[in-house]
Amino acid sequence: MTTPVTWFELTGTDTAALRAFYADLFGWDITPVDGMDYGIVAAGDGGIGGGITAGDGAATVVYLQVDDIQSTLDRVEQAGGKTVVPVTVIPDMVTFAQFADPEGNVVGLTAS
Repeated sequence: MTTPVTWFELTGTDTAALRAFYADLFGWDITPVDGMDYGIVAAGDGGIGGGITAGDGAATVVYLQVDDIQSTLDRVEQAGGKTVVPVTVIPDMVTFAQFADPEGNVVGLTAS
């Protein structure tokens, strides 16, 4: 079984401008999340959904769906990567983690 890409995040310092840029450019439907500097990008026309969030600078993270996040992080560490964000639960929303590969690329994980 392969591991599908199921989500993406775009990060920037001015999320309102970033959301407006992508909404205007591609016609994306972006819904703000109450209490968070986060906008959910609706999946459309067979694509995957994503988010636009605040951060220290520009970054793009893709999220992979796995059966067991912690065991995947353990395998990442054994293969030379490192955990960037440990298993994190946002109630009623998502459980996720992030790791960096040996070159520094950050990749997210979500549970299937």
